[in-house]
Amino acid sequence: MRQAGLFGVPRMRPWSWQAFLLGFVVVAVSAVLQGICVALGAKLYFAAFLPSLFVLGLVAGAPAAAFAALLTVPLVWWAFIPPFFQFTPLSSANADSVNLFCLLAVLLIGLADLCRETAAIVSRGGLQSSGESAATNPQ
Repeated sequence: MRQAGLFGVPRMRPWSWQAFLLGFVVVAVSAVLQGICVALGAKLYFAAFLPSLFVLGLVAGAPAAAFAALLTVPLVWWAFIPPFFQFTPLSSANADSVNLFCLLAVLLIGLADLCRETAAIVSRGGLQSSGESAATNPQ
């Protein structure tokens, strides 16, 4: 793990086993938080998982975040969608929740990857100019 230049965010190599292990741990911690939310009466099945996917995408990269998102769908289906701890056919509302989670996960992972690359560019000193640009055209 090394430090990025922007805000001191620790970063991991995207395809390392540590990144995927962190993805598994993040899903487990999010499941505990989601269990607490369900015990308090919340019916938002993926609420605790979306912010953790973004943070995981920043720290460990897109592959680990995609792994965590793929691990989240069957976990939520099994543990948090009634009847609990069973795989039953999804109702149309639950299928819509899964589809919405997949869409948001793709968007958040993409945004986290862009933020990660931007932080890497800034830590290297920014983009290097070639001397001329289209914005300074002397016509």
